[in-house]
Amino acid sequence: MEAELIRHLLTLLQLFSERKGLAESTIGRLCIKDGAFFPRLRGGSSLSVRKYDEIVLWFSENWPEGLEWPEDINRPTRSPAASSEAAE
Repeated sequence: MEAELIRHLLTLLQLFSERKGLAESTIGRLCIKDGAFFPRLRGGSSLSVRKYDEIVLWFSENWPEGLEWPEDINRPTRSPAASSEAAE
């Protein structure tokens, strides 16, 4: 299962990077304040479900307009309660 989650993150990273023209280190700094995260992930670092959810949510909320979200990756939505809490 972890391998599938990592594949999902790397797919989102690649699509986002290509569309936005950003390096993966820049995206890592933007989404989790860690520019070396994605290379470490490729190198065999482990991944918690909580971290996966956090990163996928960031991609979802920052996804480029007009770029189709990959069909095989569930796209999260922030709940109305979480959205109002974040606005405070």
